[in-house]
Parts: sequence; C-alpha cells; structure tokens
Amino acid sequence: MDKTKLNEGMKKYTMVIALLFVTLFFTWQTGGKLLLPQNVSNLIAQNAYVFVLATGMLLCILTGGNIDLSVGSVVCFVGAIGAKLMESMGMNPVLAVIVMLVIGTLIGAWQGFWIAFVRVPPFIVTLAGMLIFRGLSNVVLNGQTESITSKGFIKIFGGGADCYIPDVFGIEEFNLTSMLLGVLACVIYVIIQVMGRRNRVKKGYATESLSAMIAKTVVICAVVLAFTYKISKYRGIPTALIWVLIVVLVYGYITSKTTTGRHFYAVGGNEKATKLSGINTDKVYFLAYCNMGFLAALAGMLTIARMTSAQPTYGQNYEMDAIGSCFIGGASAYGGVGTVAGVIIGAVLMGVINLGMSIMGVDANYQRVVKGFVLLGAVIFDVVSKKRNK
Repeated sequence: MDKTKLNEGMKKYTMVIALLFVTLFFTWQTGGKLLLPQNVSNLIAQNAYVFVLATGMLLCILTGGNIDLSVGSVVCFVGAIGAKLMESMGMNPVLAVIVMLVIGTLIGAWQGFWIAFVRVPPFIVTLAGMLIFRGLSNVVLNGQTESITSKGFIKIFGGGADCYIPDVFGIEEFNLTSMLLGVLACVIYVIIQVMGRRNRVKKGYATESLSAMIAKTVVICAVVLAFTYKISKYRGIPTALIWVLIVVLVYGYITSKTTTGRHFYAVGGNEKATKLSGINTDKVYFLAYCNMGFLAALAGMLTIARMTSAQPTYGQNYEMDAIGSCFIGGASAYGGVGTVAGVIIGAVLMGVINLGMSIMGVDANYQRVVKGFVLLGAVIFDVVSKKRNK
C-alpha cells in the first residue's frame, strides 16, 4: 500500500521533481550564478508573458488537445496598436489599455467563431491568424520601431529598472516589504489549506492524510519564502509578477472551482457525452479562444512595457513557449487533463533551462534543440501513461 502511494505521489509530482533536479544541475554548472537574486528576478520578468499565455493556452488544450498558433502574432499586433495609440496619437494610457484588451478579445472571438460554430479546425484558423496578424503588425508599425515613453504604463506593466514594489521601510540592499508580502502569502495559504481540509472532513469527502498535507504545505511555504528572500535582496517583487499572480489565481479558481471550468475538462474528456448531458460545447470552444485573445492582449502589454517599445518582430515563437509549458506541465495532448499550477511549473522549468543555458553560454541553436527534446519527452510520457492506463 505504501509503495502504491509512493508511485502515485511520484507520478503526481513528476514535474516538480524534474524542476528541482534541473535547478540543482544548472546551479552546479553555473557555479551558483543561476540563483543570484538578480537572475531569479529576471527569470520572472523575462518570462511573464509565458505564464500569461500558457494559462490561456491551457483552456484551449483542455477542450481536446487544441492549440492556438496565433498568440505570438496577436501579442505583436496588439502591442503595435497600443504603442501607436499612446505615442503617435497621444491617447491616454488607461484608454489605450482598454482598447488593447478589447481588440485582443475581439480577435479571440473572431477565431473562436470559426472554430466553435463553423467547425473549421483550430490548427487552420490559428495558423491563418498567425500570418494575418503578423502581417498587420508590420502594416501598423510600417516596419519601424515605436518607442514607448509613458512612464506610468511602463511602470505598471513591468518594464524598466524601477518597476518593482517599493520598500516602505527604506532599507538599503533588502526590500523588507517584499519579504513581508511573501510571509503574508504563506500565512494565507496555510489558512486556506486548514479551512479547506476542515470543510472536506465535515462533508465526509475523501482527504489526504494530515502528514501529507503538512509536508506539502511546509515545502510550498519554504519555496515561497526562499523565492521572496532572493528577490528581496535585489529590488523586490517586480510589478510583472503581480499580473502573473492575478492571472494564475483567477484562472486557477475558474478551472478548479467553477462550473464553467469543469465544462472545459468535460469537453476534452468526451465531447459527445458532454453534448448529450446538455452542455453547449460550441460555447465552450468559443470561450476558450475568446479568452486566449484577451490574455494575448495582456501579454502584449507586458512585452512592450518590458522592451519599452513595439517592433514587428516581437512575439515570435511565443506560441511555442506557451504550448511547450502546457505539455511539459502535465496537460494531456488529448485534452481533458491539466492544471494551472502544472502549467506554471512547466513555464518555470522552461525558464530555468533557458536562463541556465544562457549563463553557461550555450549556443541559441542548441538551446532550441534541448527545449525540443524536453517537449517531446513530456508528450511521450503522457502518451505512454495513457496506454498503460488503458
């Protein structure tokens, strides 16, 4: 029995264990440089768009292994429009942000219409979108770079050297405010875990053992505190991380606690049975791609804020980073399986690999080779596991 539980635990936390070993490996190979406070902070700031896009991509994949190939081009197109509105037309940044979100959502709705109601394969629709919006990005920018000078926009969405939560205590070389926020996050997490377990026990639901819950809580809190300690020694919590946390918490709640979230899993598990049960599967597909457009717009804002400019080349291969993070994080290539937490772990793993190899000076071409093998290995693991279960 203990051996069975151990095997189940190993399967459940495979990617967490893999992330741990990969981090230790690159820490060893880089002489500890990987875990320098500045590098830990950069890992979040540079990969914020991946966390956002991968969360949206998860909903598309849940509906049956479908993907959105257009997200990188949409990121570029929405960012180009936002930069033009703020700089060339002098639009208020707040209004520009609203316009960007609306445009991204409309793009998602347009693609979702063809996929959900006309039943054009998602691969074809989003491939066409990738070409269309990449071309339109060049048209909007006229092949030129559009610099962004709005300090408020840059600071809120995480670009520049001062885009961190300020330390109200004014301590040099250590952001105590960020550290205290990390402690507060751990306290809130412990309370949620204790109350959740108490409610499940009262209702007679199956619960994990108390020792397992304590062990998991201790490990998660230790990771959070170690992470916040590292970034507090640099400049503190980057504002881009705030947006990532909002997206993760909101979509984590939607996918695990709401009826709409369960519909995504149901459609991916068995679309015909879901339809017979009275669920509007067309609406589920439409929502998945409409939401993807919305999050692509947010990722576009994070991208141009970090770069303080918009260029026709931005967003290239972003879709591959998002798709890879989903599959590496445990999402099934067949749909119906995957979690937001798993996707974030997959994105962090990809980020650690990128950062580690960059510090080591590995050629960019070999970096792509390694990422390709990691993605292939994750999908093979999923396929083999499915066959064993059958």
